[in-house]
Amino acid sequence: MPSFAYTGRDPRGELIQGRMEGADSGAVADQLLNTGITPVDIKPSPAAGAPAAAVSGVLRKRFGQPITLVDLMLFSRQMYTLLKAGVPIMRALAGLEESVINPSLKTVIADLRKSLDSGRELSAALRRHPDLFSSFYIGLVRVGESTGMLETVFLRLYEHLEFEKEIRERIKSAMRYPMFVVAAMVIALIVINIVVIPAFAKLFHGFNAPLPLMTRILIGASDFTVQFWPVIVAAVALAAVGFRMWKKTPRGKYAWDKLKLKLPIAGKIMNKATLARFARSLALSLRSGVPVVQGLTSVAAVVDNDYLAARIEGMRESVERGESVLRTAADAGIFTPVVLQMIAVGAETGELDELMLEVAQLYEREVDYEVKTLAAQIEPVLIVFLGVIVLILALGVFLPIWDLSRVALRR
Repeated sequence: MPSFAYTGRDPRGELIQGRMEGADSGAVADQLLNTGITPVDIKPSPAAGAPAAAVSGVLRKRFGQPITLVDLMLFSRQMYTLLKAGVPIMRALAGLEESVINPSLKTVIADLRKSLDSGRELSAALRRHPDLFSSFYIGLVRVGESTGMLETVFLRLYEHLEFEKEIRERIKSAMRYPMFVVAAMVIALIVINIVVIPAFAKLFHGFNAPLPLMTRILIGASDFTVQFWPVIVAAVALAAVGFRMWKKTPRGKYAWDKLKLKLPIAGKIMNKATLARFARSLALSLRSGVPVVQGLTSVAAVVDNDYLAARIEGMRESVERGESVLRTAADAGIFTPVVLQMIAVGAETGELDELMLEVAQLYEREVDYEVKTLAAQIEPVLIVFLGVIVLILALGVFLPIWDLSRVALRR
């Protein structure tokens, strides 16, 4: 978003200057008038602080003390406590800057104070640190700014980060054994391809006997791996780099966001967690009196998934055309029948905000259950995978040995 340098007068008539981000000069003028400042002059200004913030973020990430999820949780909780107590946001940030122990977080809070002092909104100041604050975090803060419920937003962010931390720890715990088994299997396959199969290949060739198809496939794969392993490693590295670059493009990110929701096991968890974000954010917007159309516009940026954001934007456009919320939610195709029923009841009773909060809690409980049963869901897939690998190796290696031993006994 472009930055503008402005000159204006406050309610006492004093001349003030600063910078503010906005879509255009008219949007900046509206923001200034809403804060009680009468604009005198507004002109585009290069965002000189943005490169510096980006450089400081990279340096902090590489050389400074990392900012953990716990640090971000404490920041959100303390901001909620201070704002709820009526402390002005500038003084709240000043107090946090003095009290935090992490020097990297102290630097970020100092930059937030500087940005606010120059006329930026808090969400715009947070956007200068994308390595720390996610689009979901920034989007929810923007909702809080527009609704006047910033302290409630910080409490919701703290609860969300706490839930996310717990989910991450459970996923790590559930994935520890499967990852160990898969890593051991990959190492075993590499050793078999490079050492074991070539030794058996020499033995088989010495008998000059026809080999089964599976054995010929394994020998061919082993020969290819031994001869062209540098090419294989380079191809895998290039594919990984290409995939990461593709994900950064708008079309690639949209396609990947849509595809990852359909992944087995993991897709269900990501889909429900994202919809929980959507439902909780929309409930917060509706509770503060924001119209549904405006609420959907704000919440579309919160879900942090381009595919679901596009579906939510489609809901907003349908509501603008006069269609009901239930009809647009059903047409979006992203909600379960139970959720659609809750939306229908909420729209009919005028308590859509309460029902959307129930939807968020429903999705969060389902995510919690899916994570708890993650190991149990992965184990059958892992067993089948290992069984197929063992069967292929058994057929390829031991079947020709059995045939050769039978020939030798007949002689």
